[in-house]
Parts: sequence; C-alpha cells; structure tokens
Amino acid sequence: MNCIEQKKEIINGISYNYLCHIQDIDHSGNVFPAHYHSYIEILYGISGKFEVILNGKCHNFDEGDLVLINSKEVHQINSCSRIGGQYIVLRFEPEVIYNSMFQNHLHLKYVLPFILENSKHQKVIKKVFIQPTFIPELLYEILKEFEAQSYGYELAIKNHIGRIFLWILRFFHQTSTDFTHSPLLSITCIQRLQPSFDYVLEHYNEEIRATEMAALCNMSYSYFSRTFNQQMGMSFNDYVNYIRIMEAEKLLVSTHMNITEISCTVGFNTTSYFIKLFKIYKNISPKQFRKEFVIMLEKPDLTKPAFSE
Repeated sequence: MNCIEQKKEIINGISYNYLCHIQDIDHSGNVFPAHYHSYIEILYGISGKFEVILNGKCHNFDEGDLVLINSKEVHQINSCSRIGGQYIVLRFEPEVIYNSMFQNHLHLKYVLPFILENSKHQKVIKKVFIQPTFIPELLYEILKEFEAQSYGYELAIKNHIGRIFLWILRFFHQTSTDFTHSPLLSITCIQRLQPSFDYVLEHYNEEIRATEMAALCNMSYSYFSRTFNQQMGMSFNDYVNYIRIMEAEKLLVSTHMNITEISCTVGFNTTSYFIKLFKIYKNISPKQFRKEFVIMLEKPDLTKPAFSE
C-alpha cells in the first residue's frame, strides 16, 4: 500500500499552488494521521495545544506559535486539549518561493532548507518571537485574500508568502541557526547533477553505482564525486541511502510491512544495516519510529469529515 500522500489540491477545477484555511478541532487526540505532500506547510496556533511529530520527534505548539514543515516531510498532528482548538494552515508549493530565485544561483542556498527533508532547522518558532512581528497579520491577510479571491489576489498571496519567508530566513540568521545549506551551491552544478537525482528517485531500490551516475552526468568519476560532495554536503552513496531511508519512513507509517520487508523493498541488502542507518539518519529505530505515528490502514469512516488539512 502506498504512503498517505496528499496530492495537489484541485478546487472547482483549479489547481492551486497555495492553500490557506483555519483548522477547527473539537477534540483531543489524533487530528491527522502520518502523511506528506509536496507543499511547504506553515501552521500558526490560534487556540488550544497541539503537537506535531516530525522525523520521529514530537514538537509542541500553542497559541501564537509558528510551525515549519518541509515539502514531502512526513508529519502527524495531535490535539493535546480536551476541547481542541484552532490553527491557521498555510501550504504552498516550493515553486512559489524558489522559481524567481533560480534566476540567480547564489539564492539557492536560502531555499534548500525548505525543500530538503533532512534539514535541521528549527521547527517551531515560539510566540515570544512571532507576536511582535507582522507575521500574524500577514497570515490573516493571506486567509482573507484566499477566501475573497478579489482581483489580483494571487499576486497579493505570493507577496505575503515572500515576506514571511524572508522574515524566517533573517530570524534564523540572527539567532545563529545554521540554516543555509552550503555557501558553494551552484545552479549550474546542480543542473549537471540532475540526471543522477532523477535516476536515484526512480531506481533507489536497485543497486546504483557512482561510476554509472558519473557517466550519466557526462563527468569523470572523480569530478562527479567531488562536485556531488561539494554541492550536497554528502557523498553520492550517502545520498542514495538518505533517499532509501526517506522511502522507508513512508512505508513505516503507511503499511503493515515488517522491518525486513521494508528494508528489502527500499534497496538494502541486510536488515541490520538498514536499522543501523535509520538510527543514524533519524536518531530513532524503525520500530520506535513506527510507534510514534498512527497508522491509518483501515477503510475510511464515511460518516466523518473528509481529510482536509
């Protein structure tokens, strides 16, 4: 069974690159089971107490707190209050913020932390930092623009998202957070490496040799290895293992496959090596990681509201 993946929303026949709404919860417990989507997601607490589980770690957020969830990052949301609460959900495709930035490769380092699943940036920015800023007002403005859809609302929403994005970047920079991925990123090099990225995503469950990827990218093995390390901050083999671990993560939260089956499915030769690497990447064992999430494999209850996050 495939992982619980939310596809791009289509409303009245229109495919949206961004969505915004208030999530209203009237109970405690699980709000949304473990899932992922291509959107970058921002949550802003209005009332109540919640927790979001990311990479096997639980992060609490209350009224006034801001939560950052990367594109394709598996996450689960729980309500910690008996009467529930509310939070604003803002989701937008990475292209909303990085398309224009790709015109200058020097800007790519600012965008990667939002689209890489292994980014180590702070996940929750507390109310004490958010409240004195324009962020709450902008989020409500985005909500208003999306609901009213007045002439030019698309431009307004993109502009507001850009301002929020910039504020977050500067906040991390000012608080000495290691937010940027690499000062040496080159869009030209990334483009040359792109065939290897595409191949790994399609064939991660097979044996993949760096020498073959070098040839695919029309590079010598030594130049490919050096360039990959420089641009991605990891070796090519580490990158392949990282992709395999990400795919295993999705299977852990969406299927009843055992650990050995998952290990084999994503391309590892031995279960012990898979478990060892999973602990390195996630700081938790696969078994413990699975326990952190609610696995929703049964048929949906059609008497309940549709999955709407």
